[in-house]
Amino acid sequence: MRTSVYRYIFDNLIFRLLILIISAGICTYYGIKGNVFYLLTFSALTVFLFTRVITLYNKHMKKIKYMLDAFDNNDFTFQYTIGKRSSDDRLVNELMNRIIRTLLQSKINAVKKEKFYEQIIDSVNIGLFVIDRNGYVLLKNKKALSLLGLSVFIHIKHIRNVNEKLAQQLEHIKSGDKFHISCTNERTAVNLSVHVSGTELKNKPAFIVTFNDINNELDEKELDSWIRLTRVMTHEIMNFITPVTSISDTLLSMKEVTEKEIHNGLEVISKTGKGLISFVESYRKFTHIPAPQPSLFYIKNFIERMVMLSSHNNKYPNIRWQTNIEPSNLILYADENLISLVMINLLKNAQQAIGDKKDGLIAVNVSCDASESIMIEVSNNGPLIPEEEASLIFTPFFTTKKDGSGIGLSVARQIMRLSGGNITLSSDLLTETTTFTLTFP
Repeated sequence: MRTSVYRYIFDNLIFRLLILIISAGICTYYGIKGNVFYLLTFSALTVFLFTRVITLYNKHMKKIKYMLDAFDNNDFTFQYTIGKRSSDDRLVNELMNRIIRTLLQSKINAVKKEKFYEQIIDSVNIGLFVIDRNGYVLLKNKKALSLLGLSVFIHIKHIRNVNEKLAQQLEHIKSGDKFHISCTNERTAVNLSVHVSGTELKNKPAFIVTFNDINNELDEKELDSWIRLTRVMTHEIMNFITPVTSISDTLLSMKEVTEKEIHNGLEVISKTGKGLISFVESYRKFTHIPAPQPSLFYIKNFIERMVMLSSHNNKYPNIRWQTNIEPSNLILYADENLISLVMINLLKNAQQAIGDKKDGLIAVNVSCDASESIMIEVSNNGPLIPEEEASLIFTPFFTTKKDGSGIGLSVARQIMRLSGGNITLSSDLLTETTTFTLTFP
């Protein structure tokens, strides 16, 4: 069909040009012969044929120009009419419509490929965006918005709302740059590792910026170091304390030991040794957390049970409890027993933080973000944790309580790490609330 259309138009144009050439030749012939009548007749015919060819050419050029203007405006929906046209117009219009359909299909395929690549980029677990020399964002993925805590990201100046230093560094980046920077988004503090690569888009220089939160990696290394230290410490202390307590118990059981001073001294040694053994045993919990046995369970029932267990404490009648779970049918895949240890510890700490304060409030909020991560937030309106203490709150053995062991939050963080999630601390100065957030990706 395509070949027949081309051939017909070609032959049609050849035929018209051939008649035009013949007419012009005859006109020239009679001009030389001096026959005025035939000269005028064929001159008129030549002019008529030439005008027809020019008119046809201009008509088709207008169609082509209209089609190209439509393409410039991304309009591929129009069609040239076929019916009630001359054979020449009909065949040209069919050819134009074929071109339009071909280009439209190419555009559809290009859009599908673009959507496919966007889905790939969004599925990558690192932040990624592309900027031009002027700082305008040409491409970004969901992870980038999540890590930066931005809902709108059109220009790198928007990063100033998160971290001024990061925005300044991005304004002067060059290909091959690598740097680390800490900043705080709307949810928590992040430690970003940033890499910059150079590229070209439409013959203009651009930069591909990739970054990732390496807090988890740093936390894992820190935890592993503490675990190794604790294992060594418990082993060595147990080697020394066990014989002391054994000998003390033996001496206390001997009837020959009658002097009061010796007896009292040995009794002190025994109690001290046993106290140290109990002390070391409490830290063993930190290094011997069982492997999680995850299962599916409804969060609403779980939270209600945790709150019921913690709120039945007559010691804190001044505390009001509040829960909010959206949506209410959320299901979590985790080790319910281990997560319950974390929740009970957080709720107990919240009660102790409020203490005797009037109008105490503990709020437990559960939500699911756009990436389908489940977040459990435990908030209290007790005194805010000082910044210097907040930075050490998850460090093993660190405690501000007189009778505290300093392993509760450390164990909670390790349980969350083993469960594939994390735990973070944040404080709101406006509402004067402290919030611990458990995140389950």
